[in-house]
Amino acid sequence: MEQMIAYCGLECTGCPVYKATQANDKVALEEIAAQWRKAFNMPDITADSILCDGCLTTDGRRSGYCRSCKIRPCATERGVGNCAACDDYACHNLRDFFKHAPEAEQRLDALRVARA
Repeated sequence: MEQMIAYCGLECTGCPVYKATQANDKVALEEIAAQWRKAFNMPDITADSILCDGCLTTDGRRSGYCRSCKIRPCATERGVGNCAACDDYACHNLRDFFKHAPEAEQRLDALRVARA
């Protein structure tokens, strides 16, 4: 499977939800939904509500937070492959996100270095 890096720097193809969705693994999706219901105190999360085809798909399903993310629409509007290619790299939306996902920041920083 080819690696998919989301606009924000998360690795979609490494995400258990993405993997379970692509494998149509209903058992794994229900297990993840059960974990998330508890971890995020969100009793309404279901296996169907977390289906995800990855951030870069134009008409695919997106899980949870990814449906309401402000980073994706900004990046698509600017026409960048991911935020590492943006002239406004590390804008306030991205900095706030990095607080919760430092691995995404490391991945995008590495992509920026590779581009230089």
